[in-house]
Amino acid sequence: MNKKKKPFLGMPAPLGYVPGLGRGATGFTTRSDIGPARDANDPVDDRHAPPGKRTVGDQMKKNQTADDDDEDLNDTNYDEFNGYAGSLFSSGPYEKDDEEADAIYAALDKRMDERRKERREQREKEEIEKYRMERPKIQQQFSDLKRKLAEVTEEEWLSIPEVGDARNKRQRNPRYEKLTPVPDSFFAKHLQSGENHTSVDPRQTQFGGLNTPYPGGLNTPYPGGMTPGLMTPGTGELDMRKIGQARNTLMDMRLSQVSDSVSGQTVVDPKGYLTDLNSMIPTHGGDINDIKKARLLLKSVRETNPHHPPAWIASARLEEVTGKLQVARNLIMKGTEMCPKVRIPFVLKEQSEDVWLEAARLQPGDTAKAVVAQAVRHLPQSLWLALARLETYENARKVLNKARENIPTDRHIWITAAKLEEANGNTQMVEKIIDRAITSLRANGVEINREQWIQDAEECDKAGSVATCQAIMRAVIGIGIEEEDRKHTWMEDADSCVAHNALECARAIYAYALQVFPSKKSVWLRAAYFEKNHGTRESLEALLQRAVAHCPKAEVLWLMGAKSKWLAGDVPAARSILALAFQANPNSEEIWLAAVKLESENNEYERARRLLAKARSSAPTARVFMKSVKLEWVLGNIAAAQELCEEALKHYEDFPKLWMMKGQIEEQKELAEKAREAYNQGLKKCPHSIPLWLLLSRLEEKVGQLTRARAILEKSRLKNPKNPDLWLESVRLEYRAGLKNIANTLMAKALQECPNSGILWSEAIFLEARPQRKTKSVDALKKCEHDPHVLLTVAKLFWSERKITKAREWFHRTVKIDSDLGDAWAFFYKFELQHGTEEQQQEVKKRCENAEPRHGELWCDVSKDIANWQKKIGEILVLVAAKLKNTF
Repeated sequence: MNKKKKPFLGMPAPLGYVPGLGRGATGFTTRSDIGPARDANDPVDDRHAPPGKRTVGDQMKKNQTADDDDEDLNDTNYDEFNGYAGSLFSSGPYEKDDEEADAIYAALDKRMDERRKERREQREKEEIEKYRMERPKIQQQFSDLKRKLAEVTEEEWLSIPEVGDARNKRQRNPRYEKLTPVPDSFFAKHLQSGENHTSVDPRQTQFGGLNTPYPGGLNTPYPGGMTPGLMTPGTGELDMRKIGQARNTLMDMRLSQVSDSVSGQTVVDPKGYLTDLNSMIPTHGGDINDIKKARLLLKSVRETNPHHPPAWIASARLEEVTGKLQVARNLIMKGTEMCPKVRIPFVLKEQSEDVWLEAARLQPGDTAKAVVAQAVRHLPQSLWLALARLETYENARKVLNKARENIPTDRHIWITAAKLEEANGNTQMVEKIIDRAITSLRANGVEINREQWIQDAEECDKAGSVATCQAIMRAVIGIGIEEEDRKHTWMEDADSCVAHNALECARAIYAYALQVFPSKKSVWLRAAYFEKNHGTRESLEALLQRAVAHCPKAEVLWLMGAKSKWLAGDVPAARSILALAFQANPNSEEIWLAAVKLESENNEYERARRLLAKARSSAPTARVFMKSVKLEWVLGNIAAAQELCEEALKHYEDFPKLWMMKGQIEEQKELAEKAREAYNQGLKKCPHSIPLWLLLSRLEEKVGQLTRARAILEKSRLKNPKNPDLWLESVRLEYRAGLKNIANTLMAKALQECPNSGILWSEAIFLEARPQRKTKSVDALKKCEHDPHVLLTVAKLFWSERKITKAREWFHRTVKIDSDLGDAWAFFYKFELQHGTEEQQQEVKKRCENAEPRHGELWCDVSKDIANWQKKIGEILVLVAAKLKNTF
């Protein structure tokens, strides 16, 4: 049965129809409703337009919309809970359960925020760092250039031109011309000489000079860019005769300008002008106008306050500087009349004294004595010392005695008296005077300030009054010091005196401390090192002789005495000292080894063998066996050395140096397999011995097993983490193999694991390209400010840049921080060989010999070579410096 078709099917929808609106659906607009894009002039499709008539309800809605647009968005209308528009559900009351619910939600939000806070902050920090790395600030991009500003000298700063237009005036203003009038006498002179020049080129007077004018006039160019009027016709060469004429003409013009044309009298004599100038020899560097101003100002000060001593002193010194010595004397004597003594509150005693002292200084010898005597009459509480200096010995003693009667509270009078007696050979009176000074000053209520007296003693030391400074030290060194703090305080005082270059004061402190603590080994050692560094060999040996008498068990004191005798060439005396040391310290390893070294260094090999044999029987230590093996090895007895090494390893298999020597002997015999076996056995017993790992790795690299060497180093780093020496060897292994990228990668990992390693930073600097080395060195100094390897690298950088002064300064800083680093001494010595004098070279060599360095990669390679076992420090220094390369 056919159904009848609905009449509305297929018919267009009425305007404003929205499907499903009755069921609660909302309308939407599709592309088919909008249609294609239209031009602004196209007719409007009103299919979905609202009805044309507007009702009262529509007008009310429009007003409501306008009210919504005019909503007050001021901050005072903002509610934290409801916002600007108020609550959407403001019809109901805000009850207590709503408040509790909001509080619970707020607590949950806060708790969740705290849980994510650390992660969020870390992520934000990483994003900021990444952004700054990708887009650095302008100041970061020019940080390396800003560092270079520190190297700019003052002259370079002053030579920087001012900001502005660099063009000259003629280029900035083409119409600008400066016409200099020339006197008629100039043209008359040239007309008389037959020359027909009628104009002067202004370009000839640009730099204060005046040349022969060019006949073509002002606007005629010069041929060939040459200066006209100064060339010989036809040749184009300069005419020296005309240059002289031009110079004389210029002088005539200047003399004419300074002449007096009104009265007819010439102010400047043209003929005697230069002679008068030569007769004027300036005696000061200031301008005459400045001197006049200073003189007027000082005169005003003197008239305003005539009792002000500094004004008179300054006036006298001004006249002295300008060469008017008599005027200066008159002024200062007038100053002594105006302020002879302290009469008014604002004049200090010291300032009044200064006026008299200045007067005495400006006067000749006899007059100065009279001035000081007059000053003492006006100031009975001062100036006695100045008078004593001007008198003879007998008169000076009388003056000082009278001074003590008038000023019983001044310590300087007593010290001056002690210095006076010492200067005249009465050293036995010095101690008595200082003791009386302490007693007298205390009786007069003067507090004995220990620091002030020590400072006075240092001044006496620098003045050459040794007995006085030592007497002062003995008198005051124990004042105000607790008994338990005496040793520590006295050692600090001695170090302070050494720092102030008051060596006799320090020697007196050590002598006094040794009297109080005669059995203290540490005090004897400090005193011995002081004599070694600042004294003579005789003073050192005398001190050590006393030291071993009080501390016979101190091995180091015996060894220092024996070494001093040995270095002086007195080998029998050194043997006798060691024999006495054996009696006081039987079975002492240090004394045994010192005796062996003494005999072997003096080619007494049989004596050394016998001593080592006795030592192995009486004091069998690992070091004794090691020295026994080394003696046979360096003497060429390889079989005996191997036999002793095997015997030693039976007793001391955990001593890595024995395994190292065994493997090195096998390497010397070119038995790589046995050497590898020795190193591997040693590493099983001593897995934390870094030199053993390095020797094994280098052996594999030497035989061409690069992969095995790399694996050995990786294994060593696992067993010994955070070891910079192993990382450095890994980096160098890859660099020697030509794999620079891998070397750089390993260096980055090494610096992450050992960020404060100086040897790694110094190697990283030279792994960089030359332009980036300076920036890398700055980073290294931030991490390792006082590391000697980094300081040495910076010195080498300055050396490579030919900055000699800075390089020498950094070399000095390096050896001062670590004098035991032999590599630093070697580089320093080679630097002086290239850029220093012979005296500087010998100074570095002498300092190295005194320091006796024992460490350093390059230094140990040479010093531990068996071919150099008998060479001294100076010889090793020369050998190491010869092996260094100039390229860094």
